[in-house]
Amino acid sequence: MSRREANGPTADSPEGVDAPVFAEPWQAEAFAMTVALHDKGLFSWAEWAQALSAQVKKPSAAADGHDYYEHWLAALEGLLASKGFAAKADVDAMAEAWERAAHATPHGKPILLENDPEFESVR
Repeated sequence: MSRREANGPTADSPEGVDAPVFAEPWQAEAFAMTVALHDKGLFSWAEWAQALSAQVKKPSAAADGHDYYEHWLAALEGLLASKGFAAKADVDAMAEAWERAAHATPHGKPILLENDPEFESVR
């Protein structure tokens, strides 16, 4: 049974086409990153399942699951930090750099990390 059969058609999906699996592009990117990092051997699926499970079981998790990929990303960041691949401070600094780059990029132009006014300080 497809999602369409289980949930009925959605307003933004043409007849015969399932609704998108990811609500936002960043969710698909987080998913793909997790698969790629697992494929490179950075963690096992058991480790991943444990990290994700711990996140979605937190009392702050939304009952309707709308924040699932936020927990997915938190699990990935936590797992990589615990293994020494990416410290939380480094991840946070890079996220801030991308945010600054987005704000400094003219509309319609690609967002590049080099557009961050503080780019040299985050390298």
